[in-house]
Amino acid sequence: MNSPSREDAGPPAPIGAAPDRTSTPLPPTFGLTADAETTTLDGGRVIMGGSPLRLLRVSARASAVINRWQGGAPVGDRKGLPVLARRLVSAGVFLPRPGHPEFGQEDITTVIPIRDRPDQLRRLLSTLDATRCVVVDDASSDPERTRAIAEQAGATMIALPANLGPSAARNAGLAQVDTPLVLFIDSDCVPDEGWLEPLLAHFNDPMMAAVAPRIVPLVAVPSSSVARYEAVRSSLDRGRMPGLVRPMSRIPYVPSAALLVRRAAVPDALFDPRLRGGEDVDLVWRLVQAGWDVRYEPQAMVRHDGARTLGPWLGRRAFYGTTAAPLARRHPGSLAPLHTSAWTGAVWVLAAARKPLLAAGVLATSVFVLAKRLDGLVDEPVKVAGRIAGGGTVRSALPALSGLTRAWSPALLLGLCWRRTRPAAALALLGPATSDWVAERGGLDPFRYAALHVADDVAYGSGVWLGCFRARTLAPLLPRVEFRARMWSTPSLRTQLGGPKEAARSTPVR
Repeated sequence: MNSPSREDAGPPAPIGAAPDRTSTPLPPTFGLTADAETTTLDGGRVIMGGSPLRLLRVSARASAVINRWQGGAPVGDRKGLPVLARRLVSAGVFLPRPGHPEFGQEDITTVIPIRDRPDQLRRLLSTLDATRCVVVDDASSDPERTRAIAEQAGATMIALPANLGPSAARNAGLAQVDTPLVLFIDSDCVPDEGWLEPLLAHFNDPMMAAVAPRIVPLVAVPSSSVARYEAVRSSLDRGRMPGLVRPMSRIPYVPSAALLVRRAAVPDALFDPRLRGGEDVDLVWRLVQAGWDVRYEPQAMVRHDGARTLGPWLGRRAFYGTTAAPLARRHPGSLAPLHTSAWTGAVWVLAAARKPLLAAGVLATSVFVLAKRLDGLVDEPVKVAGRIAGGGTVRSALPALSGLTRAWSPALLLGLCWRRTRPAAALALLGPATSDWVAERGGLDPFRYAALHVADDVAYGSGVWLGCFRARTLAPLLPRVEFRARMWSTPSLRTQLGGPKEAARSTPVR
């Protein structure tokens, strides 16, 4: 009998329909706290935050309610309040405080895909409730050893007849799950004590489909330069700030190395078996597109065995790069190396071309245009527009350069070979590296950090180019420029809050 292949498995089944957001208010027992990047204007009547950036104008009555929530009061069940809370959370300007979780350890089945990591599997199982674990062996060289370790810990073992990749392995384990929640965790991870409770609490919200912990290096004090760099620049670590996970946002994805998922939200074929990499990004974006929420919760911590030597580390970075093109074909526009407005892009291009007066003129015009669109939403539209358009153009310049550098690093490396292009190529490669060193350092001197940063970018960029060639697409290399931002107003909350009719106007300002 022929062994199954990834193509035989076919694509995953569609994600289950999410609850209707407009009729699913935030639970009244939740609390709210402002996101770290959220600010208020006009005496609390205007809230600015979210990713992408958004302005919301609320009534005086709603503003007073929001202040009470920030003081620690629960959302409550008074008419209209849970709806207002849901709107603030969905916009990303406020974070939920769920309280005590309604689910417990008994509501979770853990799925562990593995291939040739018996010692790491034993270590992981010692930290979990193995009575509800499904270990899926993806054609290890010694599957009987894997079976012995799993059964000794009380876990269920499934052996695949051929190496099908992590997506197919997780799908095989998911088919055995009948608990409300399923935890996917890789064998090279070690969870911190008490890590599950912060994740579980978010599932009190029926809109929540998946929650991911923060993943950091296993070794607290790494010895090698690569490990020290990885400790501050790991692609698995999404940082210290919690938030919603959405494409083209501050937290565009979370890895499936550790991910807690609501079983009712997913079919039995959750991951796309045709993807050997990037399947976690694809999953999260399909959940979001189906109307579910996915959240990143850094209070929960998982330790991960990362690469410690240069060769495997660069190989892994290049492999990650190859996943960009297949994902770009599935999710158009979400893998662009740069996402900006035409105004901001024009200012950068003119500044780079050494035309400062023209750049300043375009920036001033963009402030004026935005101020006209904000008129009636804020009390001082010119001041706010200057803060958004002017400050945003300056602050986002280096991150934009970093994104472009990473995708186009092979061309920049080639540009170092010619005297005419050498200064610009060197600036593009070393600028983001220097800025990141100032912010992070990781116990490395600037020369080693810059060298590893450039090597990181070139390895990833080479993978992107290889993936583009294989998939016959340039999407991960092309900037996404928006020439007109959409404006809209939310329905009035007057009838729900009993407040003034201007209760909730909002506009995107990207």
